[in-house]
Amino acid sequence: MRRASVQPLLDDRQGRRAMVWIMAIMIFLTTLSATLGLSTRNAGATLDRQLAARLTVQVIEGDATTRDAETVRLLARLKASADVVRAAEVDRARLAELLRPWLGEAGLDADLPMPAMIDVDLRSGDDAAVARVEALAKSVGPGIRVDRHATWLAPVRAFVGAIGWTALGLVLVMASATAAVVLLVARAGLDTHRGTIDILHMLGSTDLQIARLFQRRIGQDTLTGGAIGVLAGGLVVAALGERMATLDSQLVDGVTLAPLDWAVVAILPFAFTLLAMLAARVAVLRRLARVL
Repeated sequence: MRRASVQPLLDDRQGRRAMVWIMAIMIFLTTLSATLGLSTRNAGATLDRQLAARLTVQVIEGDATTRDAETVRLLARLKASADVVRAAEVDRARLAELLRPWLGEAGLDADLPMPAMIDVDLRSGDDAAVARVEALAKSVGPGIRVDRHATWLAPVRAFVGAIGWTALGLVLVMASATAAVVLLVARAGLDTHRGTIDILHMLGSTDLQIARLFQRRIGQDTLTGGAIGVLAGGLVVAALGERMATLDSQLVDGVTLAPLDWAVVAILPFAFTLLAMLAARVAVLRRLARVL
């Protein structure tokens, strides 16, 4: 003889299924936002390291002979400097090709003066090292200019930082929305099981015991939905990471997640479960206090 299944107290199977999928969607979106914020933070840190220690030195001189002589002297001094890891002149033909879209074929005229450019990598990107290299470069000739990559790529760095802060804001919004959903679910559960709750009160149950029943149920639903959401979000992020790995871009190379970042993502379902249980506890206790 088959025994009838016993439904847990204050349980609503249909409502619980809806709750699980709502939480799965919420934490899926939170996972995407969190990974976006973490990856852009890593990209920003990588960009800072790359830009802080890179300079471009321009030898601006109308006379080609003087320009070439200053370039040779400057290269020798830069390579001998303790602050410099690498110094290499940019190929003139490549530089001319880069100028073609703006100057056209006339820009390739041999009689048109073109500055010599030297890429410089420093051992350290601190201001003191940059100042020493600038002084060294300007001592070679008056027509030498030193440009820091961090200066002209500052808008890109600011944009990357803005994306990171926006992603953090989205995580906070999703957490607030999750708490709001839990409040609505808890209040709806109280209205649905009002008769059962009255009986429990007559049997001696306290508001805290009834609140624990709700927070246990909501916690289980949130954890189940969170596991589904974080798994789906992780798969999407991993797929996008593989696609970005095929791109040949220094900026994109920094958009990665470290093992610690993946650990943070894995904690999301547990964090949201604690948030949901706390919100359920507060909502039920306040509602029961007003009713009684």
